[in-house]
Amino acid sequence: MHLFARCLLGNSSLHSSVYLPNSGRLPTGPKEDSSQLVAVIKSGWLDKNPPQGVTSAGELKFEVATSNRTFIFRAESEVERNDWVTVLQDCTRGRQQHSTMNPGSPLTPYYQGYLELKGLRSKLYTVVASDKVFLYKNMDDYRIGVGITSIDMNVGNVKDTDRRSFDLTTPYRIFSFIADSEQLKEQWVDAMQVAIGEALSNSEVAEQIWSEPSNSLCADCGAPKPEWAAINLCVVVCKRCAGEHRGLGPSISKVRSLKMDRKVWTEELIQALCINVQSSDLLETLSLIFCGADVNCSTGMTSWPSPLSLANAHSQPLQAELISHNLNTEVGGVMDVVPYSAPPCVSYSGFLFKTASMTRAITERKTREEFSRRWCTLNDGTFSYYENDKNSNPNGVLKSSEIVCLAIDTAEKHGYNNTFELYSESERLYLFGTDDPDSHKEWVKSIAKSFIPATAEPLLRLGFERIGRLKCKDGLNLQTSKVGWFALVGSTLHTFLDDAQGEEIHLRKLNELSIQQDNVLVLVERGRTLYIEGERKLDFSGWCSSIQAAARSGGDALNQQQLTETDIPIIVHSCIGYITQCGLTSEGIYRKSGVNSRVAALLERFRRDARSLCLKDSEHQVDDVSNTLKRFFRELAEGLFTSQDASTWLTTAAIQDESIKISQYKQLLTRLPRVNKATLQALINHLYCVQCYSELNQMNIHNLAIVFGPTLFQTDGKDYTAGRAIEDLIQHYTLIFEVRLLVMMENGKHNTVCIALKSTEPGGHFICTVYLEEKKDTTEQHVKIPGSMTAAELTCEVLDLRNISAKDKDYWSCWEVCDKEGMERPLHYQERVLPILHSFGTDSHLIIKKHIAMEALIAFLASKMDASKHGLIKFREERGKLGLGLTSGNFHDRYFILSSNSLRMYKDVRSNRPERDWTVKNLKVYLGIKKKLRPPTWYLCCETQSELREWYATFLSIQHDGNVWPQDGLLQTRVSRVLPDMRHGNVSLIPLRGSENEMRNSVAAFSQGPLAVSRPSNHWD
Repeated sequence: MHLFARCLLGNSSLHSSVYLPNSGRLPTGPKEDSSQLVAVIKSGWLDKNPPQGVTSAGELKFEVATSNRTFIFRAESEVERNDWVTVLQDCTRGRQQHSTMNPGSPLTPYYQGYLELKGLRSKLYTVVASDKVFLYKNMDDYRIGVGITSIDMNVGNVKDTDRRSFDLTTPYRIFSFIADSEQLKEQWVDAMQVAIGEALSNSEVAEQIWSEPSNSLCADCGAPKPEWAAINLCVVVCKRCAGEHRGLGPSISKVRSLKMDRKVWTEELIQALCINVQSSDLLETLSLIFCGADVNCSTGMTSWPSPLSLANAHSQPLQAELISHNLNTEVGGVMDVVPYSAPPCVSYSGFLFKTASMTRAITERKTREEFSRRWCTLNDGTFSYYENDKNSNPNGVLKSSEIVCLAIDTAEKHGYNNTFELYSESERLYLFGTDDPDSHKEWVKSIAKSFIPATAEPLLRLGFERIGRLKCKDGLNLQTSKVGWFALVGSTLHTFLDDAQGEEIHLRKLNELSIQQDNVLVLVERGRTLYIEGERKLDFSGWCSSIQAAARSGGDALNQQQLTETDIPIIVHSCIGYITQCGLTSEGIYRKSGVNSRVAALLERFRRDARSLCLKDSEHQVDDVSNTLKRFFRELAEGLFTSQDASTWLTTAAIQDESIKISQYKQLLTRLPRVNKATLQALINHLYCVQCYSELNQMNIHNLAIVFGPTLFQTDGKDYTAGRAIEDLIQHYTLIFEVRLLVMMENGKHNTVCIALKSTEPGGHFICTVYLEEKKDTTEQHVKIPGSMTAAELTCEVLDLRNISAKDKDYWSCWEVCDKEGMERPLHYQERVLPILHSFGTDSHLIIKKHIAMEALIAFLASKMDASKHGLIKFREERGKLGLGLTSGNFHDRYFILSSNSLRMYKDVRSNRPERDWTVKNLKVYLGIKKKLRPPTWYLCCETQSELREWYATFLSIQHDGNVWPQDGLLQTRVSRVLPDMRHGNVSLIPLRGSENEMRNSVAAFSQGPLAVSRPSNHWD
């Protein structure tokens, strides 16, 4: 058997070993101050035979004989063999026989013995000496100096792996050793740690500084041989005192190691700490600095504007070195001093448990076995972690400027009770943990303080779960990102954008929360929209998950639910709205039971994400929804009336004097939390409406109180006390909640919303108010709208009710009008009305009037050759600046291309890539009816009315495939309908108006007055 080995022959004054590294790499070169190995004389590949006794050299072979072994090598050529022999003979001529490691050698071992190396299934004789670890096959090889390899510990790192095992990690190989016992393993690890420290240290500087007697003791505690120094104070300190100095911050004491921080020790600095430390001029400089002298002051001399330049000019290197280490400004040029804003001085140290860094989000629980104990330090804006507190070479370093996010995990999420995650700019995630909550809190506080800027410092005072830096956009300019600092606290997102004041976004009250294009998180709140950009995938995914989780319901308490803008839980708002539309006339509403499995599933969906659930008549049953609402209130933590005051409400119900009782109810109402009060008012308002239809649903006040008393007070229902309280609240609703019956009539500001009535037709009918020509009391028309009714049919029905005959060129249309936004939209004649009513807000209404521009639109489309259009339009996006309620930006010229599929916006006509892209058929196109309008998204402005008509006509044609107006005219779309009976049973059809709190007006008497047709307004003038 032949073995090819790479042979290295070196000249040494102490030994003559030939090292054969089994890693296939040459050993790392020695340190400059080492005398063990010097220049390599010869190296190359030789064919090596296993030792088989002494044989004759031949066939290009040669022998290397030692005291107990003979090695046989074969070269590739006779010339190569002769060259090796000559070199070897020159090296061994006159050599004394001695071991590499003997008791008298300068390399006296720190520790030696046998260690098992994993993979070899045999033990190697291992020697730890100076800054190296030597491996030998056995003790005999050690004695004669024939080794396997040597490991330079300046690139090594020791890590515990098991009870008796540990790893020695190097850049080229990991050596896994097994000791004979745990105690021996600890001794081996300690010896190798000492070797690492020796490899990284530079004793020359320390010895030179200690040569001055005053530097041989710690300046603070007097400990001998101090290995640290405060270079700006010119004093030496021990390791313990150095930690105290670090706590003062680098602006006060700059701590450096005498042995490891080699670059900082200039000759001038060493002199300042040594020979000339007693000189009067240097002491005078120190005295001035300690008294508060400004080392950045102006000297008044143009040639030497600062004390540092003056010291250099007058050949005072010691003073210049001392001044340079006490500078707190940067000098940019002559008389051009720029203040330097130092990072926060944060210092902390201690043991933490760390897993390996990751490039993906953590999706599984990390056990305790996956963590390793590390000594961690935070100093001078650098977070470092070491193998232990004795190791001076960090395993890893993370600059504060590289930290982009700090996340605190929930308790016991991983093997250690308290963990936190650090996300770096380089897309790496670091997980640290500890069982000590106080240490965990202090680490989180210190790390956050080290990378959060002073402008966002208020975020540090919050009990945040996640804090960090993100890019975001708002307003019209979506090309330029802003740097924002964010902190997530419960369901509130705190933000600091640029130099603006801090703002709060209540995530459970968002109108929309979505992720677009996989890297943009959109948060839409009333009056403002914020785009959070995913600059880095790793921390962005963490922010998205956390924000989405925080925006969901957070528990069983009322204030932990997803809320509307009026602080009503969305589940309550949705259920009330559905029953108002579909169940007011359902017999036994709230008394009948739903299907238990469907009720449980529906409640779970609401609790998971109420914002995403839309109740539909075709998918959900009235009794299931009503029971879901009751179960929600019964299972509320603390209850609707709170556990603290619930008994007082029940006591109040027993008061006989009605006026005193009502006054007491009012007082109790003011004591309820904000969300509880808003929810109670919405619910009682709803029950007030339900009892108004008791002749149909058989649920009068008393029956509703029997059902809701035990539910809301969470009692067993054995007595009627709880029912009595609910009955009082419904009966005296307008007095207790101070509601005026005719508030919907005041100032003409309240709009009509529809109420659903069960009928014999599938899906039921809706009663809504439609206006003719303009909105005022005398133009109201109440119409029953089935689910299949189109805008053209509604238009014809209203005209029939008003006895108005429509001519061919009148172009009567149904319009959706939004008063708040100051805009309107003509419904397409085939568009169904019912979905429009469902999406209505309280500030919208329907109006029937002529479309005076329709003839011009039809004429333009008839002459148009293609369906597309392009040109310059003024564009503006209505975005409220975060928390300020102000509009941002003005109109900007943009180039638009409208095609059969999309609307694209370009910065100018020469741009190749669109700034925005919309699908045409997903857009709703509104027309502004005021000069200053506040649309919900964005709007365009044309220079002339004809240009506006052309763009609008093109939109209509594309969205409806050219079918803009019925070919046979509007009259052919009318259907045969019986004029609606204005009474259903014994109940008049009374439209409900305004917000839910105004639905009480449904029982107000109304009389239908004569309607007058007003002169149509010209929208296109």
